Amino acid sequence: MNIKDWADSDRPREKMIAQGKGALTDAELLAILIGSGSANESAVALSQRLLASVNHSLTALGKQTLQQLMSFKGIGEAKAITILAATEIGRRRAAETPEPLPKIGSASNVFSLMQPLIGDLPHEEFWVLYLNNAHRVVHKARISAGGITHTTVDMRLLFRIALEQGATCILPVHNHPSGITTPSKEDVEITQEIKTAGKTLDIQLLDHVIVGEHEYTSLLEKGLI
Repeated sequence: MNIKDWADSDRPREKMIAQGKGALTDAELLAILIGSGSANESAVALSQRLLASVNHSLTALGKQTLQQLMSFKGIGEAKAITILAATEIGRRRAAETPEPLPKIGSASNVFSLMQPLIGDLPHEEFWVLYLNNAHRVVHKARISAGGITHTTVDMRLLFRIALEQGATCILPVHNHPSGITTPSKEDVEITQEIKTAGKTLDIQLLDHVIVGEHEYTSLLEKGLI
């Protein structure tokens, strides 16, 4: 049976979309890379055979030469090059020393992190820092960009990203192009809306920081949260 005839839940690409990359077997991941099998063999079956030839070791697979891979029935030059490129990316990734995630201990940390991005923009942008339990930033995202005086905030997008990133805390940040970081009535209202929505999802609002070119204001420090 060809992969296109399988149930959606069993197709590698569809399975990744529905269940995430961690749900796929090594053979299914390899099948996505090589793209196709043959008239008599699916890409997954071909991948299973290839992995079996190296005792199901990804490390051993990565040590294969271009010629060794091409000698395997069903693997041509293009597929062999794709496999080698993927295993080389994996090797380089394993060799990297990951940079420590920025830790947010105060509003000044937020200012240091975000001022270079939005501190001197001529228009307003609304960003959110997504943090883990240790208050380290696992992701940051621009939610919206607006005019000189305001921008809109899509709550669904804000919290969808939080759930995708597995964040337990969020910290909104936006700039005031005027350089005056005094919170507006709208700033306070949107902060309370985010806080209320976060409680429903058990996602804590840590603060909301307004950034200017040379200064910042924390709504938490102002007692507005």
